Amino acid sequence: MTDVLLTVGTRKGLFIGRRRGGRWEFQGPHFNAQAVYSIGIDTRRTTPRLLVGGDSTHWGPSVFHSDDLGASWTEPAQPAVRFPKDTGASLERVWQLHPAGPAAPGVVYAGTEPAALFRSEDGGETFELVRPLWEHPTRSQWVPGGGGEGLHTVVTDPRDPDAVTVAVSTAGVFRTRDGGRSWSPSNQGVSAVFLPDPNPVFGQCVHKIAQDAGDPDRLYLQNHWGVYRSDDAGAKWTDIGAGLPSDFGFAAAAHPHRADVAYVFPITADSDRVPAQRRCRVYRTSDAGGTWEALSAGLPEADHYGTVLRDAMCTDDADPAGVYFGNRNGELYASADEGDTWRLLASHLPDVLCVRARVID
Repeated sequence: MTDVLLTVGTRKGLFIGRRRGGRWEFQGPHFNAQAVYSIGIDTRRTTPRLLVGGDSTHWGPSVFHSDDLGASWTEPAQPAVRFPKDTGASLERVWQLHPAGPAAPGVVYAGTEPAALFRSEDGGETFELVRPLWEHPTRSQWVPGGGGEGLHTVVTDPRDPDAVTVAVSTAGVFRTRDGGRSWSPSNQGVSAVFLPDPNPVFGQCVHKIAQDAGDPDRLYLQNHWGVYRSDDAGAKWTDIGAGLPSDFGFAAAAHPHRADVAYVFPITADSDRVPAQRRCRVYRTSDAGGTWEALSAGLPEADHYGTVLRDAMCTDDADPAGVYFGNRNGELYASADEGDTWRLLASHLPDVLCVRARVID
């Protein structure tokens, strides 16, 4: 089987797994007692670079990187991500670390709380605030979600380095097509059931966006109530939640190679944040949301209460693709056959906050 690197960010450190010849080995925790909310694996380099957003209750948030798959870590002498003094803001958390595509080598984006986008051109060692989004005229009306006001998703277009889509809780989706010089809300069709006007221009509580493997303009969106698809890079959204036991949830992931294939993990409700119908099941669509199938072979069959958070489900880039998720019970599950069957890789971990996986040569 293909060698895979699996990184698992938890509320009390980072765990790193390697699959060699079908056998998994884990080591950690790195950053003991730090909450790890964001991980980036940059495979554009000769040697992959790991990027980690750690959050120490004593020292505060920081971004670390490793060029030897976690054997050693570097923290810049000055904070990699920090707000300029004139903003009057201070960094609370790094929610997302996203290496851009091959058309933008060295570029890494960081999404933060308070909700802002930062851009690095040196592989994530230093970042600069993307001011046009920070100074967007709608910002004064953004309202923090239950987990805070965070920019938690960054999607880049592999064809165009100037095209970037972000999601903010609870401001919704914003897009730029000019490298960040201007931004527009892109929420048409996404409902905000918790607002007096359920169809605002902005203000939706988007939980996650995933990009289709076959068409970069096709996006899948898990909302605070509602699962949606866009076929025009986010300009308009269509509800594809029919067939799911609940359209509330946090996580969304796309297959790395197959077009029209995506995964979600339904949660009962915002007021009852446990797996839908108390069953540990991933749902997969193979027709871009036209239909959904429950994937449960190898997963617990009894009542289950492990919530999967927004960044705690991912796919790798193997063939066949691996699918992974962790939950707040501290369980880590993996599928080596695109979700058809599952196995428990680890249990009794701290709360799993994020997972990322890539093939390592």
